[in-house]
Amino acid sequence: MIKISEFQTKDVVNIQDGKKLGQISDLEINLKVGRIEGIVVPGKGNGKFFGLFGGGEEIVIPWRNIVKIGTDVILVRLDETLVQLRPEKEG
Repeated sequence: MIKISEFQTKDVVNIQDGKKLGQISDLEINLKVGRIEGIVVPGKGNGKFFGLFGGGEEIVIPWRNIVKIGTDVILVRLDETLVQLRPEKEG
C-alpha cells in the first residue's frame, strides 16, 4: 500500500518519449465507486513560483495510462496528441 504523500513525491515520466512531466499535483477520484480515475500534473506553460503565483494548465493522465509505479518514478504511456489539458484551478 502507498500513502498519497509518498505518491506525490514521485516523478512522472512518459515512456513514449522519455520526458519528465513533473510530480503529481492532484488526483481525480470517483467517489461513487471509490476509485482513482486519474492523476494530475502541472502543464508545461506553468509559470508558477513554487506553486504560489501565476496560472497555467494541468495535464490529466487517466489511471489506465499508468504503466508502472516504482520507488522513485511513475511511468505513464501518454501520446502528446491526446493529452487532456485543462485550466488550472485557483486555490
